[in-house]
Amino acid sequence: MVEIRPFQPYDLPGMYRVCLQTGDSGKDATSLYHDPDLLAHIYAGPYPVADPELSFVAVDQRGVLGYIIATADTLAFEHWMEKHWWPGLRARYPRTMAANPGDGTQDWWCVQRIHDASPTPDELYDRYPAHLHIDILPRGQGAGVGRHLMKTLLGALRERRVPGLHLGVGAGNPGAFAFYQAMGFSVIRPDSWGSTMVLSILDV
Repeated sequence: MVEIRPFQPYDLPGMYRVCLQTGDSGKDATSLYHDPDLLAHIYAGPYPVADPELSFVAVDQRGVLGYIIATADTLAFEHWMEKHWWPGLRARYPRTMAANPGDGTQDWWCVQRIHDASPTPDELYDRYPAHLHIDILPRGQGAGVGRHLMKTLLGALRERRVPGLHLGVGAGNPGAFAFYQAMGFSVIRPDSWGSTMVLSILDV
C-alpha cells in the first residue's frame, strides 16, 4: 500500500536516497558519487526547506519510495538559494573539489554546479514560473504513483494561482519524457541535453 502525503522533516533522508538511486537518468547513480548526498544537495534538499507545502512523498512499508518537489517562483527560489542554501555548501565543498578526477565519478560536477549557480532571469518564467522534480524508485513505478504525485502538486500550485510550470528532462530518459507528455506537458525548448517542457496549470 502506497501513501501519498505532504512532506515531513523526517522524510528528508529517504528523499536523499531516492534522489541518488534515480540520479542517472532514472537509474541508480550510487556508483557515480563518493559523497552520496551531493546530488540531493542540489536537486532535492533545498525545495522542502524553502517551501515545504510544495513537497509531497510516496511512502510504503519500507519507507520513502518517491517524491515530488517544486517551487512556485523559480527566480525567487534561486535568490533564496543564493542567500540561504549555497553559502554553506560552498564552504563545505570548496571549488578545489570541482576538478574532474577522470575516474567517471560526478562529485566534481556537483561541486562546480554549487559554485557556479546564480539567479538567472528567463522570459520563460513569465508564463511558467514554477518548476519541479519528481523521482520514484523502481518498486513504485508503473502503479500510478507518479501520476498521483503530479496531480497532488498541480492541485497545490493551482490553489496558489500559479499560471504554469516548466521542467527539464534529459535525452537519456525517454520514459520520463513519455510520462510528462501523458501528463500534458509539451516541449518548448529542445536542446542537445534533452528538452525543456511546460504545462499551463490553470488550463488543466
